[in-house]
Amino acid sequence: MDFKLTAPFVPMGDQPEAIAQLVDGVKKGMKHQVLLGATGTGKTFTIASVIQELQKPALIMAHNKTLAAQLYAEFKEFFPENAVEYFVSYYDYYQPEAYVPRHDLYIEKETEINEEIERLRLAATTSLISRRDVIIVASVSCIYGLGSPEEFGKGTVTLQVGQLYRRNALLRQLIESQYQRNDIELRSGTFRVRGDTLEIVPAYEDRRGFRITFFGDEVERIMQFSPLTGEVFDEPQEVFHLPRQAISHRQRPHEGSHRQYRKRVG
Repeated sequence: MDFKLTAPFVPMGDQPEAIAQLVDGVKKGMKHQVLLGATGTGKTFTIASVIQELQKPALIMAHNKTLAAQLYAEFKEFFPENAVEYFVSYYDYYQPEAYVPRHDLYIEKETEINEEIERLRLAATTSLISRRDVIIVASVSCIYGLGSPEEFGKGTVTLQVGQLYRRNALLRQLIESQYQRNDIELRSGTFRVRGDTLEIVPAYEDRRGFRITFFGDEVERIMQFSPLTGEVFDEPQEVFHLPRQAISHRQRPHEGSHRQYRKRVG
């Protein structure tokens, strides 16, 4: 899908010239360009217009989570038909390990991980490997590596209608990808089995799951449905699931958060 900018206004004032120069600079291979403008002059809309003109995936980096969240909301409104994703550090609180030689005191590492932000990070990664019309709004945490794409892809479970799969092997692969079996309550990152039917809620989803029906070892039908109401939304021919814990917890948070770091005095 192409990038399609949706806005109730059009470029005005200096914006058309700025858009044209930025687009021309990218096409000429310029590595660095600077867009100057006071608060409220429409810099976000200008960049959104550049993305639409270039039709290229974009990474928008902000220096803290608050600004990243604001930009994410704005780009989400500008590109409602495209994949606009949010990628920031999932630590609500981070206490690095430390040692105080004077008191022979060792302080263990403590973390509090925000599950919703972790889900959004995985949704961003999923969009990157599954489609091209992607805009990622990120904090500086995105500079830390997530591992090689090859290793990342090894945990991907891909299902296609008409293909043959050994169901027990498929269930083992889901468990190895950190999905949990829950035959009572379906939630993000879980699956359940009922007869010849497998139901999965991907780790990057919280409101939609996939119901896969088998005829023997053949995938007969794939349905996208609501785990809450059972309503069927779509019947795709292919679906894939990424590892639930695909994002490494070794990443260190370095963007603004008032509770990220705390000092202890021995």
